[in-house]
Amino acid sequence: MKQLLESALADCSTERAFCFQLQCGQCGAIWRSKPIAFSKAGVDAPTEEKRIVYEALYQREKAWAKAIAVREALEHFNLCPICRRLVCDRCFLICSDLDMCCGCAERLNERGEPVSARAVFAASVQQ
Repeated sequence: MKQLLESALADCSTERAFCFQLQCGQCGAIWRSKPIAFSKAGVDAPTEEKRIVYEALYQREKAWAKAIAVREALEHFNLCPICRRLVCDRCFLICSDLDMCCGCAERLNERGEPVSARAVFAASVQQ
């Protein structure tokens, strides 16, 4: 699942910050990771050698930020075992026999409760 998420993430990074996004395969909603600032954002490299160092540092920090984005996305997306799409917690249903996206559930006449409804319920119980 991590590899699938990693390959599905769209890169929205800039020179100043790293950010990634993912679109729900069912409803089309777009989720964005929390932006992470580049440690050298706004710092001009005084030499060509330092520019090369900063570029390498940028790539290292971007890979680190992407790994964090993948962990964040795991909390918001699920893989439907029927259609194999990545869908958000609002579109992924907890069903009695097999959890699946709401599109497949409708097509297969299955009923279930969205994952996001359980998260809201769990949060209200904890308060």
